[in-house]
Amino acid sequence: MNTTLLVLINIVIMLGIVFGLIFLKKRNVSFTVRVLLAMGLGIVFGAILQLTYGATSDVVQRSNSWFAIIGTGYVRLLRMVVIPLIFVSIISAIINQDSKNLGKMATQIIAILMITTAISALIAAGTASIFNLSAEGLQSGEAEQQAGENLETRLEDYQSKPIQEQIVEIIPINPFYAMTGQESSSTLSVVLFAALLSIATIGIKTSKPESAETFKKLIQSLHDVVMRLVTMILRLTPFGVLALMTRMVSTSNFSEILRLINFVIASYVALIVVMVVHLIILGIFGLNPMTYLKKAATPLMFGFSSRSSAGTLPINIETQIDKLGVPKGHANLSASLGTSIGQNGCAGVYPAMLAVMIAPTVGINPLAPAFLIKLIIVTALASFGIAGVGGGATFAALTVLSAMGLPVGLVGLLIAIEPLIDMGRTLVNVSGSMVAGLVSSKMMGELDMEVYNSTTTGK
Repeated sequence: MNTTLLVLINIVIMLGIVFGLIFLKKRNVSFTVRVLLAMGLGIVFGAILQLTYGATSDVVQRSNSWFAIIGTGYVRLLRMVVIPLIFVSIISAIINQDSKNLGKMATQIIAILMITTAISALIAAGTASIFNLSAEGLQSGEAEQQAGENLETRLEDYQSKPIQEQIVEIIPINPFYAMTGQESSSTLSVVLFAALLSIATIGIKTSKPESAETFKKLIQSLHDVVMRLVTMILRLTPFGVLALMTRMVSTSNFSEILRLINFVIASYVALIVVMVVHLIILGIFGLNPMTYLKKAATPLMFGFSSRSSAGTLPINIETQIDKLGVPKGHANLSASLGTSIGQNGCAGVYPAMLAVMIAPTVGINPLAPAFLIKLIIVTALASFGIAGVGGGATFAALTVLSAMGLPVGLVGLLIAIEPLIDMGRTLVNVSGSMVAGLVSSKMMGELDMEVYNSTTTGK
């Protein structure tokens, strides 16, 4: 059958599913149910496409190029509002926050992110040992070898900048250029500029109250408009998830996944244990873990399907505020910082597991107490140190492995299964940032328990 016709049939099927989701919306089916259903349908449709045509077939590639209008388009829309959302949310949160509590709030959130990352590293190391993971005997193909060489080059570029320079680069020379998101440190640069602008506003409240009040009203208006824009985009979530999952499943190289299936299973076991730890932490602070899972399902599932912590930011903030009762200040700060600091999955589980896996190849006992203690400390610090660098799990792995004296080129061996593992890592990253917002606000007595315990989970 003609390739163009087959592609057209696939597009019609995709549109049919989209219209089905629209019909469910009109029938008042809850938002979370529609997102989960879209994910399931995307997995099934993607599997059918791969089994029918093959992952690398022209039909699948061309079909996904059209599906990308929905999937990639949706992610781009979310990323479009990330910087404006961070800017207005941080300013709004700070100028409306008791200045005496501001430093305490930020310190608690960063501490929680780093502590949970350290715990994640310990869990990953233990899981890797239980599964007897080792890079010994792994054969690398041309693609993996090329990836390893590229990683070595990236590490050299990264190490060419001293830590002092990396820290200084967070300070934006031109804050408006930072808002374009073109630099690796753009997110933290915007956070810093917004924080300084907020502190300046607080500083003129007594000397020039009219100017401070005018600026406060302007920011509130901008915040309202941006949040309305976010709401409009979030309504497209089921369709975006559908297209993203279809593409991921239809193009995955399952033969490579099977070759490294032990690492995939171990990774997800570690990530699941980290999620359990998140629930235990919430339970310790008197928060019902099941309520959290029900209400946080949408941002967690979107993080899983999109593999983008930054893209999930708007849903993360909205869920914390509207469904979990987290104050705006805590929600905005924890979600924003969580995109680049203390990522439990990318900066905690992944680098630690690789370190334990690679250690035997250079004659190191990964179970030695000295090695484990150093690994946990380095991983926790690296989760903060890569904040202004960008690159997510890859840079976290580069930083940790190089600090541990391990060869980074072996990371290239896992190139084939990177997307599959990254889905679970991103979900855990998002959960870690939400837990930081919940715990910090609970510790400061600002969490709205009535909202948290309410039965409302839909949208």
